[in-house]
Amino acid sequence: MTRVFNFSAGPATLPEPVLRQAADEMLDWHGSGMSVMEMSHRGKEYIGIQAEAESLLRELMAIPSNYKVVFLQGGAIAQNAFVPMNLLRGKASADYVNTGEWSKKSIKEAGKYARIRVAASSEASKFTEVPPFETWELDPDAAYVHICANETIGGVQYHWTPDTGDVPLVADMSSEILSKPVDVSRYGLIYAGAQKNIGPAGLTIVIVRDDLIGHALPTTPSVFDLKQQADNDSMLNTPPTYAIYIAGLVFKWLKAQGGLPAIERHNVAKAALLYDYLDSTSFYVAPIAKEDRSLMNVPFKLRDESLDEAFLKGAQQRSMLQLKGHRSVGGMRASIYNAMPIEGVKALVAYMKEFEKSHG
Repeated sequence: MTRVFNFSAGPATLPEPVLRQAADEMLDWHGSGMSVMEMSHRGKEYIGIQAEAESLLRELMAIPSNYKVVFLQGGAIAQNAFVPMNLLRGKASADYVNTGEWSKKSIKEAGKYARIRVAASSEASKFTEVPPFETWELDPDAAYVHICANETIGGVQYHWTPDTGDVPLVADMSSEILSKPVDVSRYGLIYAGAQKNIGPAGLTIVIVRDDLIGHALPTTPSVFDLKQQADNDSMLNTPPTYAIYIAGLVFKWLKAQGGLPAIERHNVAKAALLYDYLDSTSFYVAPIAKEDRSLMNVPFKLRDESLDEAFLKGAQQRSMLQLKGHRSVGGMRASIYNAMPIEGVKALVAYMKEFEKSHG
């Protein structure tokens, strides 16, 4: 069996040891005679799996005791409605920072439930940077401030945490969660779709401070009510059980790597390999401001875009897949999440040099 280097933005590559363990346990989990897919979410076997996954996540992220962890469905895009439904708390407006495509989606959806103020935007720079904090116009009476911590499509990432004072900070961390240590206490709510750094698509993780729970709009569906979900240990309805099981295996793998400080060093090294090469050549273009470059999603373009198809074809022939950029921005994008080995980035850089030599 030959494994490719999968640079997909999501669903993304998973650690091979996790996939092998899941394969070994597919028909019989720990002598139960059942696959995890077949278990009742109310049975002791599955309850133990979910409890261990939450415990490991709390350990990895050092989640304070006054925060709840909730496992949900609907993806991060559902959180665009979930957040205002639960966090307005009688206030009329919320502040959003616009750093790209996912920020825009969040702003549009939240606008159905509240007056949304765009406190800062990098649209003028074509979303190639995070707006400097001194340019933000924050409302002290806002219900919360929302950011997209890492724009998967554009490749822009916060490498600092905004200080929003008494106004809760909300972050979509879908494509950066578990890639580095985070001070959870600086946030009111963190949410993340699983399909990039955690596990299969279909699972969303929400980490929320206790005092923000219990204020849902009266029209909020029960499954979107944070209090009901938290009070029922994420089992108000059947949770995405198999995805949570895989997430637990990924958490174990991360712990075995040395936790988030170690995985951050690994991610910094991978990104440096690629960015250092991009900065050394005029054949390719890296559009994002250096101080705001993502460690997870690296967009780049060939200066001669007529070579795009040849570049992608050559990459595929060398078992490097999913390098085509998002249709909204074009070009290329290498997503190098936690599970991407450094060998994959080395192979990509070697191919890029080869391609430049033959087509430059």
